Amino acid sequence: MGNMSGRVVIVTGGSEGIGFATAKLLATEGADVVICARRPDALEKARAAIAEHGTVEARQLDVGDSEAFRALITGVAQDRGRLDGLVNNAMAATYKTIAELTLEDWRKDFRVNSEAVFVGTQAAMEIMGKAGGGSIVNLSSLNGLQAMPAMASYSASKAALQHFSAVAALEGAEHGVRVNVIAPGQIMTPATASFVAADPAREKRVSAAIPMGRGGRPEEVAYAIRFLLSDEASYITGACLPVDGGKLPQLYVPV
Repeated sequence: MGNMSGRVVIVTGGSEGIGFATAKLLATEGADVVICARRPDALEKARAAIAEHGTVEARQLDVGDSEAFRALITGVAQDRGRLDGLVNNAMAATYKTIAELTLEDWRKDFRVNSEAVFVGTQAAMEIMGKAGGGSIVNLSSLNGLQAMPAMASYSASKAALQHFSAVAALEGAEHGVRVNVIAPGQIMTPATASFVAADPAREKRVSAAIPMGRGGRPEEVAYAIRFLLSDEASYITGACLPVDGGKLPQLYVPV
């Protein structure tokens, strides 16, 4: 399922976690993958690891730099003569109460989680639309579907991403461009795993809150992303797919 041979796909935030797992999976299946991230050391480490499985190029980039991000997308399409997929995975998260939150904190989360997704999606839609189609997958979060204390800017920016993606799906459909959203739950990326493992009580609380009894693996999100990029999802657009071990139903409590 989901063979990606010959396709050109850009993955933002590709140096670790979900982005790295996705880029590795796509490269293994034959895609020509371009990853970008801010930290050069982590980016090069990821590139070298992915290169053992397939074709990959790494570009140091902050997606919050709109001009540089747009130039990356158009440049990749020009160099390779096509752009089949874009995975907007890069994220920023500020954990502060509303009383503690600064306007710059708010703007930072929106700049990466919403504005960069707009810039990337707009640029990719133009290229893909002229070529007859393509697939864009935007990474949201369960926090874009629910309210949580101390996550106002993150949750609001992810909710904005989801509604923007729904509009993009409507506008892209007539041009063969599919736009979908993945909403991961508690995924054990290196940073999350270290945070949870540092406190045994915290680890138990996390597991207890998930019907499947554990946090997810980055690879499990990558498989969902790969599916939405592939021809197997050719009639799916405008969807928001939770990858959360069954946690989402608990968000809707009858009143």
